[in-house]
Amino acid sequence: MAFVRSMLKQAIVSMVVSMVVSSSWGFHRIELQSGGALRGEIILERADQYFIDLGFDVIEVPKVAVKSIQDLDSSVVERVDSLPANVLYSLSETQSDQPVREWVDQLGEAVGLVQTPTGLGSGFIIHEDGYLVTNDHVIAGEHKISVTIFEQGERELSRVTYDKVRIVATSSDLDLALLKIETEGDSKPFKVVPLAAVDEGLNEGQTVFAIGSPLGLDRTVSQGIISVANRVINGRLYLQTTTQINPGNSGGPLFNLRGEVVGVNNMKIAAVGAEGLGFSISSRVLKSFLDNRDAYAFDPRNPNSGFRYLSPPKTKRD
Repeated sequence: MAFVRSMLKQAIVSMVVSMVVSSSWGFHRIELQSGGALRGEIILERADQYFIDLGFDVIEVPKVAVKSIQDLDSSVVERVDSLPANVLYSLSETQSDQPVREWVDQLGEAVGLVQTPTGLGSGFIIHEDGYLVTNDHVIAGEHKISVTIFEQGERELSRVTYDKVRIVATSSDLDLALLKIETEGDSKPFKVVPLAAVDEGLNEGQTVFAIGSPLGLDRTVSQGIISVANRVINGRLYLQTTTQINPGNSGGPLFNLRGEVVGVNNMKIAAVGAEGLGFSISSRVLKSFLDNRDAYAFDPRNPNSGFRYLSPPKTKRD
């Protein structure tokens, strides 16, 4: 095994020389989106990854996992734009936990009430242009959608409702939908919430909280813990949580104490004697849906993709 690693290291170094990629990167501290860090020499950079020589081994690090690169010789920090321009979501730069009460004011403006003629749910804005995530079952079969955002002013909270909302992508299998709030003129950017860079760090017992509109009661906050980090139900992978999830919470965000979205609230088990059984779609699944949104693009000509068709009236037979 050591021989293979040595050969790999030599092959990469040779590749660097042959591609005339300078090794003047020098010795660096590579800070990761997950909060960890590496020290080593970047010997090769590609479009989507770095090859880092740790001295005893060479590892590959995806650029999407890198937050910043610090030159230890000059103490200059280079912020890494790890996400391509067409990525709609952002990743958190916050590394420390805060109490729930501190996060509510910061994140509340990015969580909205999603309404249709037949129901309601919650959603959260992931891009300043007005892209919003919710559950597919919240908007399924509908084309008239409104989103209400609660904007914090200097002295009061304003309730702003947007009636022009477009379906961008939707998947009934994943139960996820991407909406776009259409605004007129030069409107100010929307407040957004970041997604967790990685969710492998979720552990049973970890504190999480939800913001949403259960039963239409907007701006409701509930707190709980992760009960199981990878629960499979009907072929779908969920986060099981004790956070109270009720009708109207569907499509809303589940946050960790770093203010990152770790899940999309989806459902609860309601039965006699059953308590604290809420389920959220993992942020890993959400990011895959957003990254491949073209595959789930909404087509208004398809009768199975968002429009509700009424049954024709019955005729009396003679």
